[in-house]
Parts: sequence; C-alpha cells; structure tokens
Amino acid sequence: MDTLATKRVHMLARLAFVWAALIAARLVQLQIVQHGEYKRLADQQQQRRVEVPAARGMILDRHGERLAMSLPVESVCVDPLRVPDVAVASEILGRILNLDARDLLQRMKSSVESKRGFLWVKRRITPDEASRLRDLKLDWIEFRTETQRFYPNKSLAAHVLGGVDFEGNGNAGVERSFNQQLEGHPGELVLTADVRQRGFESKLATEPEPGKDLHLTIDASIQFVAERELQKMVDLHHAKSGSVIAMDPRTGDVLAYANYPTYDPNLPPTPQDLSARENLAIAAPFEPGSVFKVITLSSALETTHLRPETMINCGGGKITLFGRTIHDDHRYGMLSMEDVLARSSNIGAINIGLTVGQAKLYEYIRRFGFGSKTGLPLPGESGGIVRPLKHWEKTSVASVAMGHEIGVTALQLAQACSVIASGGLRVRPRLTMDTPITTPVRVLKPETAITMRRMMEGVMIKPYGTGHHYARLIGYTSGGKTGTAMIYDYQSRRYTHFYNASFVGFAPVANPAIVVAVTINHTEGKAGYGAPTSGPVFREVTSAALRIKDVPKDLPEMLPSEDGDQADEDDVAIAGLGSSIPPPLVQAGDAVAADDRPVASARDASDQRAFFSGGAEDPVADRTGARVPNFQGKTVRDVIQESAAMGIPIEFTGSGVARAQVPGPGAVLPSGRAVRVEFGR
Repeated sequence: MDTLATKRVHMLARLAFVWAALIAARLVQLQIVQHGEYKRLADQQQQRRVEVPAARGMILDRHGERLAMSLPVESVCVDPLRVPDVAVASEILGRILNLDARDLLQRMKSSVESKRGFLWVKRRITPDEASRLRDLKLDWIEFRTETQRFYPNKSLAAHVLGGVDFEGNGNAGVERSFNQQLEGHPGELVLTADVRQRGFESKLATEPEPGKDLHLTIDASIQFVAERELQKMVDLHHAKSGSVIAMDPRTGDVLAYANYPTYDPNLPPTPQDLSARENLAIAAPFEPGSVFKVITLSSALETTHLRPETMINCGGGKITLFGRTIHDDHRYGMLSMEDVLARSSNIGAINIGLTVGQAKLYEYIRRFGFGSKTGLPLPGESGGIVRPLKHWEKTSVASVAMGHEIGVTALQLAQACSVIASGGLRVRPRLTMDTPITTPVRVLKPETAITMRRMMEGVMIKPYGTGHHYARLIGYTSGGKTGTAMIYDYQSRRYTHFYNASFVGFAPVANPAIVVAVTINHTEGKAGYGAPTSGPVFREVTSAALRIKDVPKDLPEMLPSEDGDQADEDDVAIAGLGSSIPPPLVQAGDAVAADDRPVASARDASDQRAFFSGGAEDPVADRTGARVPNFQGKTVRDVIQESAAMGIPIEFTGSGVARAQVPGPGAVLPSGRAVRVEFGR
C-alpha cells in the first residue's frame, strides 16, 4: 500500500511539475517571447495616436511684411465612450456650435459602436464658441489647439499667395508650389484609455517642427498700388479682367503681380468666385496687338540694314499680300521706322516684318521668350501660343509683325520688355528671395537695346506718340508701347468690337529700374483702346514704384506744355501727319544722340517707294549751324551765358541744374531752331 501511495504521489508530483513547467513556458512565451506583439495589441486597444499639425511657415514680402501667417485656434473633440447621454450631448453641442444635431448624434453612435475614444466635433471654432463650451464645465468636452491660415491683407497678392485646404495643405499659388517648405513636420499626440475605453491621459509623443518662412520678391506697397489702379480701370471701362506685372529688369524680381477680379484667400472658394481665382497673368494667353511691334522692330535692327531714321512705306493705309488686303485706320505714306513705332502704323510694321522675313522673325520671337514658360514657380503657367514656323501661312509674317496670330501672357510681355530695359539680356523672372538669380541670356546687342529704348521713349514724348497723353511720367523719363487687339469670335469667325488693351514700358530710360506690363481684357469702343485704359495704370504704378524704390528723378517736375495732336487712341485712330514735329527728349550726355530731323512732309508721304527708303549715312550732314554744347549739370545762369557766347538760342523750363536737352550734345542745331533745356533739382 505504501508503495502504491508513494507511486501515486510521485505521479501527481510529476504531473504538477509538468503542468507548472507548461504554465511557466506559456508565461515565458506570452511575457517575453511574444511581449512585443501583445503590447502592440494592448496599445491598439488602450491608445489612440493623433497627428498634431506643425505651425505653417509665414509668407513675407521682400521687406519682411507678413502676407500669410498661421494663428493658433481651438478645436473641440469628445470621447463618446465617456459621454453619459450621446443624444443630449449632440443637442447641446449642435446648438452652441451651429451643427446638425442629428448628424453629430449619428457620428457619436458610430464611435461608440466601434469603441473609438476620440471624435472631432468641430475644428477651428471661434473664441465665443470656446467660451460658451467651457462655461458648461462638462469633463467629456475636450479642446485641442490647432493653427489656421490667415492673410492679414485679405486679397492683396491673392493670386501669388494662393491658399490652403481645410487640412492646411497648399492648393494654389506659392502655398502649393512651396508646400513642403512651408508645412514643416507634424507631431504626435498619444491618448490613453482604461479597460472601459474611457480616456484619462494624453501625452505629446513628438513635438511638431514648424515650417520655414518664405520670402517673396513682391513689394507689398507696389502691389497695393498695382491692384488699386488695375481695379479702377477695369471697373471704369466695364472690362472683364486685367493684369499688371512689375519687374526689376536687372534681377528679374517680380515686384508686383496683380489680377482683377480677385478674391480673399481667408474665405473658402465658392462657385461664384471660381473665375476670380484664375491666374490670368500666366494662364491666359491673348493676342498682344501693337505692343508686339517692339519685337518686330528689335529683330529688324538686329538682322537688317533698317535703322530708326530709315523711311518705311506705310502704303497709304493698306497693303495686299497674296490676295489678302490689310487695312490700317491711318493713311500714312512714308514714316521713319521710329515713327512707325511712335504712331503705331500697322502697315509700316508689316513692311518691316517682311524685310526681316519669317525665319528671323520667328527666331527672335522665341529668343525673347515667347512660346515658352518663364519658369515662375506658380501652378498653371502657359507658354503662350507660337505656332511652329512650318505651320505659318504666307501672310502670317504680316499678322505676327503687328501682334496677331500669336498668344502671349502678361508675364511674357514684362520679360520681353526687360530684355530691352536691361541692355539686351533676358533674365528669368524671380518670385522668391532665396532663388538664385539665373545667368541672363543675350538676346539683343547692347546698342540695339539702347536704340530701342530711345525709340520707345519717342512713343511717350512725341506729341503724336500713342503713349504721350496717358502714360508719360512726371519727373522721370520713360519708354513704352501701347497695344490694342480686336478679340476674335471663334463661333462667328469674325473679329468683334471688343478689345484686349495693353501697355508695356520701363523707366528711367538711361538706366531702367522697373518694367511694368498692363493688360485690360475685353474693353469696348474707342475708350477701350490701349492708351486710355492701360496707359494710366502704367503711369501710376511705375511712378509709385520709382518713388518707393527711391529712384532719383531725371526730369523736372513740370514738363513743358505741348500743343498739337494728342495721340489718345493707339494704332486704331491717332493723330495725322504734321510737317514739323519736335524731336524726342534725350538725356544730356547720353550715349544716344538726339534725332533732330523733321519727319516726312506731305510731299514725302505721297512717295510710294516700295517698303522702305534708306536714309542718309549722317542724318545731320546736310545741316548748317553750330554744334550743341553739353549743358548737363550746369545752372540756369551758366547755360544762358554759354549759349549767349555761342549765339545759340535757348528755351528752358524748371530751375536748378540742367537735366535734359534737345537736341543732344554734339548735334548740329538746324537753322531757326532753339535748344530746349530742362532744369531740375
């Protein structure tokens, strides 16, 4: 018996040992071998990880003024598993937060059923809503601090800035293009719950890393003036839209970038304002019209024997090419090439384009940057419309020479004008201060650019110049070109009586500090031509920009009043030919000599020589008279004494020292003419 009992005890002991060993092995397996897996499962049940957004970087103008920033705001959330009565809670929260209580109740029930211990009720609530909720003193209502994008200047530079979506990600403008730089890296918040899924602890596991600030080349002060003047003209002329680009031609810095209509990026988009959010300045190509003659004449100076004084046949206002007759509103006969630009003769531009030829004209169009994107870091840029040369018709060179059969953007116009203003170099437009200035591309010879600047100055200062009355600056020399293009209706296949009006120019002439391009779209009637619509915008924006940039004035404040025709209406209807017209104003001491030739007389205008007639080698060789001295920097008394000693008659305005003179230094003074000297301080 004792032996049997002993065996039983030993058997039970062995079984107990094996059982204990199995339990121990299982414990080792659960607590050591599979610890990580079970901890992960426990964490899934007990913890919830919530992303904490990082503070988005600010967007600043070139002087550090804040254009976009992120402000802390509160959001409200609940733990549905801790809410005593979800129906009552939904009614309370819905009433205070202006939410649909039934929808909120459904969301809370769904969270309870799935045992989720976290639910956003409403994000980015107002301070008043937060205060009213806190007054309830309900422990199941929780608050989280988030950020909200804020644009302190509302619509200022809206098309540059863009906007963000509800989650704070950029969806337009530089907010989108530089989203990765601006957004930073989010942090992580860990919410811990007990066995009944009641939240009792939250811990910030990872600190959010704020985004980096973005410094734009935009000058908020210039931007404000550009938007104000653009809106004024679009509204005044009942136009559909418009754009303004202001650039530094030396660096490519975009100083102002305006579209109208515009929008407030603080407000969510609506179907009604979708058109206002279109980035017209880069995304909407248009036929430029006469402003494109600047490209035609530049290519002529580069590739042909034509010079500013060369006489061009303007055909009495019409020309027939390959069975197609093109009419001009003005029956000009012979005009010098510089007056083709100043008077904006279509037939003259066509004959210049024919002299250049299709291949060379196309080459220079592309060299100026048309047909390619500028590379400005904004979404949706168009490269414009430049058909390959093989698709040109026989008469395309005539159309393109005067700005038709081609599509350009406002930004491309500004970049092209910068080529002339910068001495023949094309620089890539720059929108952020940390973007390196690209190596410029040589487009024109320096002497060609200087000649074009003088010819474009003639558009402004000649009494018959199309920019004289509306676009000329006070206190600064300037050059520019107007443009008016009829809008083509593709349904009726006819041109309408609506226009795209434009102006592009620079100032000062000797050392341009700014280029401004203006487009006003879908104007109507003569009042909607380029000069009276876009010209004043150019004048006001350029004048303000020069003051803001502290560029010294190079003309007296008051310009001499000039009688005679005012060219109010671009190339559609401008002043008739006169027999004697004052020469353009040239800076005293400037490398470019004054053109003191009289323009073609009526007898010259009747001369129907084909296309052009070469001018004399020396435009003043057949003149008699004294050589004009250099009066620059001299006082009124000194100028009077010197001119009296030489027997040279003078006319002067202003006070201080001589800033400009006509004719320029070294020119031969024609008989019966006086030297015009302008003084300034």
